[in-house]
This record gives sequence, C-alpha cells and structure tokens, in this order.
Amino acid sequence: MSRKIDFYFDFISPFSYLAQLKLPEIARKAGCELEYWPIDIPEAKIAAGNYGPSNREVVPKIKVMMADLNRWAHKYDAPLRFPASFACKDWNCATLYAREQGKAEAYVAAAYNLIWGQGIDPSDRGELRACATEAGLDPEALTAFVDSSLGQNEYRKARSLAYQRGVFGAPLMFVDDQIFWGNDRLDFLQEYLSQQK
Repeated sequence: MSRKIDFYFDFISPFSYLAQLKLPEIARKAGCELEYWPIDIPEAKIAAGNYGPSNREVVPKIKVMMADLNRWAHKYDAPLRFPASFACKDWNCATLYAREQGKAEAYVAAAYNLIWGQGIDPSDRGELRACATEAGLDPEALTAFVDSSLGQNEYRKARSLAYQRGVFGAPLMFVDDQIFWGNDRLDFLQEYLSQQK
C-alpha cells in the first residue's frame, strides 16, 4: 500500500492554490498517493478556537500577504488574480464528487486555475459546470451532487473529520504523524519524504 499525503484545502485560500501547483509532482516523486480533502477555513479556525479576524480584515497583514503571494506566484511562474468573490463552498463540496470519480487532481487543478489563476466569480454556476467539463466530469451530475443532501452531508462529514484530526487552516498536509502547514513548508515536506524512503 502506498503512503498518503492528505492535502486539506479551501478554494478561498490562495496559498492552497500555490501549494497544489507543486504537490502532485512531490507526491509522484515520493511514490505517495495525494488525497484531496476540502474544508472551510473560517469554520476550521473556529473549531480550533481561533476567533480572530480573517487576513483580509487586517490591513497591515494583507499588504504583506499580497507581496508574499505575488513573490510565490512569480517563483512558480503562475498567474495570480484575486477572484471576483469568495463563494467557494460549492466548489469545495464538488471535490468530493470528483474524488468519487477518480478525478480529484484534475478537478482541483482546473478549479484553482479558474478561481485564482483567472480570477473568475465562483458564485457563477456556469463557471463550476465549465470546470467540471474541463476536468472530465459530467457537469450536471457534479452540480446535482453539490445540491443534494447526500453531497452536503458528505462535505459536512469530511470537514468534521478534518477538524477532529486537528486541521485548523489551509493548506495543510498530513503524512504519517507529521503535519506541514503552508505553501512555504513544501521543502520540509519533500525533505521528510526523502528521508523516509
């Protein structure tokens, strides 16, 4: 059985966008299976006892964060555009449908490219359907899953299990008993994986 990297993310997270650009190749090189798990960052923070404001509400922090994001995007030679809205919960939920269809990597990459690469409005259902098509998924089946009680219950269960495991933000990667938080911890993740072969 191959080792797993559990990747916890939320499509509202630009640092998760950056991390997912590199994680598939990191996983392949290490012979690991990459598992995609959507969370809800504001909910995760509260579950962990963090009741502080979001980064967007702290003006000095957002200025530095924007500079960091642009530096990382330049380093990765990746586009970076803030989305027209942060209405990403349906996109998060749809990840579970993509997982069931064996298309999680393709879906997450396509979704992040649209949301943070192109800056689309995630509240536009047409964009979600286009993303499904790009990832090789049936757009009507994907949106039906998101709108169903089954889909919403699966998303709720996935979030609950994540918070029970200690997930407090994103991007967050679990391997064995190790936790790596943030795009800037990918080097540590790679180092750990290389030492465990």
